[in-house]
Amino acid sequence: MVIVFVPLALAVLVGGNWYLWRRLFRDTTRAPGALRRAGAALIAGGWVLAVGALVAERTGAPFWLQRTLAWPGFLWLALSLYLLLAVLAGEIARPLLTLAIRRMPERRRGAPSPETAPPTPSAPQAPSAAAAPSAASPALPSRRLFVSRAVGGAAVAAAVGTVGYGTYGVLRGPRLKRVTVPLAKLPRAAHGYRIAVVSDIHLGPTLGRGFTQGIVDTINAAQPDLVAVVGDLVDGSVKNLGPAAAPLARLEAPSYFVTGNHEYFSGAQQWVAEVRRLGLTPLENARTELPWFDLAGVNDVAGESTGQGPDFTKALGDRDPARACVLLAHQPVQIHQAVEHGVDLQLSGHTHGGQLWPGNLVAAAANPTVAGLDRYGDTQLYVSRGAGAWGPPTRVGAPSDITLIQLASTHA
Repeated sequence: MVIVFVPLALAVLVGGNWYLWRRLFRDTTRAPGALRRAGAALIAGGWVLAVGALVAERTGAPFWLQRTLAWPGFLWLALSLYLLLAVLAGEIARPLLTLAIRRMPERRRGAPSPETAPPTPSAPQAPSAAAAPSAASPALPSRRLFVSRAVGGAAVAAAVGTVGYGTYGVLRGPRLKRVTVPLAKLPRAAHGYRIAVVSDIHLGPTLGRGFTQGIVDTINAAQPDLVAVVGDLVDGSVKNLGPAAAPLARLEAPSYFVTGNHEYFSGAQQWVAEVRRLGLTPLENARTELPWFDLAGVNDVAGESTGQGPDFTKALGDRDPARACVLLAHQPVQIHQAVEHGVDLQLSGHTHGGQLWPGNLVAAAANPTVAGLDRYGDTQLYVSRGAGAWGPPTRVGAPSDITLIQLASTHA
């Protein structure tokens, strides 16, 4: 599979970037020159920065280097995606614009009309110096060149605007979303119990301490009864990101944490110890019996590679099935084990809602639920889109959120 996939992926990547260069630089210039070379350097340089940012993050490069590469490299990933989509969409507009130009009257295209055309002399006359065309005056672009420039310019504007707005949406912080979930086993006395669900914060070289503080302020203002941090808190070590996570100590409600797959890229046990130091309670394949329901948590499936994977039997095997149970599990795919163990509600993240449209289509192929509330047998699953972003600090079509889940007793 690797032998087939890697060359295919490289061919698609190279072909897509050649197509971008052709439409944005070759087709919009009259002849080879500095602009075409600059375009090739821009595209190649963007990918060098993007690959460098990914490698620096995964290999634990010095944090200053990660931060230097992250912003331009990760933003290029988003920008190149939407440049490609915009240029492809421009293929539809291209023949329509060409047809519209062809149908324009000659007068509007710049040709002299019969009324304004100079009279033809009866005898040949030598052209005067004033009438001779100036060598310095630029030639009008051809119809094809004009269409290429118009479509290319519109594509660049659309891509830059999309990425710019999507990045602003991430940096301003997640919005609070309210969802009511009825539970048949929930006692009447617990009707209205509120759980703040926050996932996929992804603290790293682009999102830091100020971003965490904004999340903490939003949660505290909502006054939940409990906070559930359901994985992918960080992309980096405690040494580099400990200060960025520090505001979590100011969460006012009892707070619980389970690992996500990115914790296992970043030193999961160190982060479990760190969040415990900050006042959160890690649920590592464990359960706590709250007054009105059981709250359980399982490790992420990524922990299986180090012998720290999810253990549903350990977390849920000996519980009282008459009590309602809420499970924290980072990935929605863990819903099937939750159903087998009689969980009433699973709270997850991981998908980011796709993060960058049309990434939701890819996320839907890999997850039973991409975002929102769903039901599997007697078990309900709620998937948050997440509070932050991985890779590009950009979201398109999948706004970030912190969800305030309000539990409702069917006996109330």
